[in-house]
Amino acid sequence: MSEPSLIKSTEADREAAFAASCQLLHELLEELSNIGKAEEGGMTRLLYSSSWLKAQQHLQHVMQEKGLITSFDQSGNLYALLEGTDENGRHKPLFTGSHIDTVISGGKFDGALGVAAGMIALLYLNKVYGPPVRSLAAVSLCEEEGSRFPFAFWGSRSVTGTNDWGAAGNLKDAEGIRMLEAAEICGFGPNSSYPVRPFEPDGYLELHIEQGAVLERTGTSIGIVTDIVGQKRFDVMIEGEANHAGTTPMHYRKDALIGATEMIVRIHELALSYGDPLVATVGTMELLPGAVNVVPGKVVFTLDIRHTDKGIMDRFIQEALLIISESAVRNQLHAQWQEHLSVDPVAMDERWIERIQNACEALDFSYRKMPSGAGHDAQIFAEVCKAAMIFVPSQNGLSHHPEEFTSVEEINQGFRLLVEMLYQYGYRGKTDE
Repeated sequence: MSEPSLIKSTEADREAAFAASCQLLHELLEELSNIGKAEEGGMTRLLYSSSWLKAQQHLQHVMQEKGLITSFDQSGNLYALLEGTDENGRHKPLFTGSHIDTVISGGKFDGALGVAAGMIALLYLNKVYGPPVRSLAAVSLCEEEGSRFPFAFWGSRSVTGTNDWGAAGNLKDAEGIRMLEAAEICGFGPNSSYPVRPFEPDGYLELHIEQGAVLERTGTSIGIVTDIVGQKRFDVMIEGEANHAGTTPMHYRKDALIGATEMIVRIHELALSYGDPLVATVGTMELLPGAVNVVPGKVVFTLDIRHTDKGIMDRFIQEALLIISESAVRNQLHAQWQEHLSVDPVAMDERWIERIQNACEALDFSYRKMPSGAGHDAQIFAEVCKAAMIFVPSQNGLSHHPEEFTSVEEINQGFRLLVEMLYQYGYRGKTDE
């Protein structure tokens, strides 16, 4: 298979085109950051909200204007295709991208960087080299965060066929709106004219900010992700007895908050004893009836547990749930829990890791191999195809925060590496066979 002739034949031409693409990338990131701006700072683009839809439609408009073939699927994932010339490599493109939804008052780079970089990379490659041998597709996944509905990775799960509307459509947001209903308001859903998925991925490559401080603190330009942690999330409900705060003696109380606090502290101590990379987090807590002069009769809190080793994670969970049960009995309380997220740890593809490492060395970029402590769409794609991730630094390790920041130079380095990897796949015809 011969390599296609260059449209831009000199290195100077290619560098000029790359500089223009970097400028376009930063302009697109800025445009996206102005969609869904939150009063508290940052931006809020929850799945199937008006701001989310506006962002997806803006991306589609930009890509269509630049000559890429765009399409949506039933879930609202947006695809921009650069079609290959080889019949065998045309119908299962390599995907690159990330998610367009945010947490409440999120930052401008989480998810959006991978989406914008993937799309601009295809424009650059097409301008400089023409059509690829093997198809490439940039994807703006509709949802990853789980910020509106109690279900994360809906975008990538729907692409890979690991979940469908039957499983997710009846989930409700805080206002009682079903996910299917919200999707239909935006023009999506199983009764829309869109396909379940227009393409199946041959592989998946995601550029993302680190969302941690390791790269910054070590002065490293690129993180090559080796593994993505598994996650389990639980809603834990502790029931005692609400009673008058002034007339109920301390030793007669069935205080749900005291029991919940004891559980949380002991689980925290257990997590410390396990050591890195295990983490356990209680992120929300609700007290009922929530009055200053009433002993709390019910407490609901969340428990998020992560590790790169499924066996260790499962063992920790068993011990944590035992702590909850024992504390409940000791404090004359009733405890129950419900699991609402279960994602196994996933290793990234070893050959892609090696290729990214080789590319970093050729480009003279400092790099380190590292696990990801955050969940990403790449771990969902890894269930059905080879997947890889590239990290760029996050200033002060901030993410899911209005002050999330990655410098222009760091973004440009990640973008150059992404372009190189897409070029190797699409134009040099590299395969895993």
